[in-house]
Amino acid sequence: MSRRSLSEEYLRWLAIEKGRSPRTLEAYRSDLESFLAWVDEHSLVVSSLSESDLTRYIVERRNVAAASSVGRSVSVLRGFFGFLADEGVIAIDPASAVSAGRRRRSLPHPIPEPLLTAFLDGVNGTKPVDQRDRALLEFLYGTGARVSEAVAVRIQDLDFDEETIRLFGKGSKQRLVPMGAAVRRTLTQYLETARPTLRGGGFSPNVFLNARGGGLSRQGIDLIIRRRGLELGVPRQHLHAHAFRHSCATHMLEHGADIRSVQELLGHASIATTQVYTAVSLRSLHEAYRVAHPRAQGMT
Repeated sequence: MSRRSLSEEYLRWLAIEKGRSPRTLEAYRSDLESFLAWVDEHSLVVSSLSESDLTRYIVERRNVAAASSVGRSVSVLRGFFGFLADEGVIAIDPASAVSAGRRRRSLPHPIPEPLLTAFLDGVNGTKPVDQRDRALLEFLYGTGARVSEAVAVRIQDLDFDEETIRLFGKGSKQRLVPMGAAVRRTLTQYLETARPTLRGGGFSPNVFLNARGGGLSRQGIDLIIRRRGLELGVPRQHLHAHAFRHSCATHMLEHGADIRSVQELLGHASIATTQVYTAVSLRSLHEAYRVAHPRAQGMT
């Protein structure tokens, strides 16, 4: 069996036995194709690769890719070669001890609260797409939803009586999040006046629709954020959907929310994932203290 066939067999195994999502499989396929191209470029053979060969590949990846991408490449290689060992294609797994190297923990970059308020209030047109965009941005900030969750949310997931929204997170796990006043107000206006126009004769169950009546995609949401933000002079570093999730968590903690509540809102499986936002909040506290406390800068 060729190495290309082996990689497809591995991906098929991930889909069937591990239940990996199509998006994850596509990312793994891309990583495997890059790796196999590197193997070809160096005239190597997959079945005889050593740990040092794989380490050299990862070192080269580290020079051109983000740490998160390198980490995924290591995960893909470990899974692939573990699969080959289990199937008897190779006798020794060369990837079992391969490491991505030490990663620095990167802190989230929330949008400063005054800037975010100006961003939300600046999307104030009366056209259907204006109402959709305002409702979308309020939704992202008000719920802390992942962009994939915003893409997937359906009309039946909105409960205006209980003021809750059902979101489907990683691994199709469901959670209910509160529907705040701003989210409720903008969603109601959008659903009553704008969405029927965007839907046209279509029957999409998605809450957020594109101009053709279909559900918005991840790319579509990022394009909306980028376009709206640039119109309002928002710095490019904040023009992505995840910035609203970061901002939701950080601003809640800064206003006294309990970290467990933020964990539940964001759908984090581990509290350690949520704790990164306490570091951001503490950093803001340090900065405010240095500016405002009479004795923070030392005696003169």
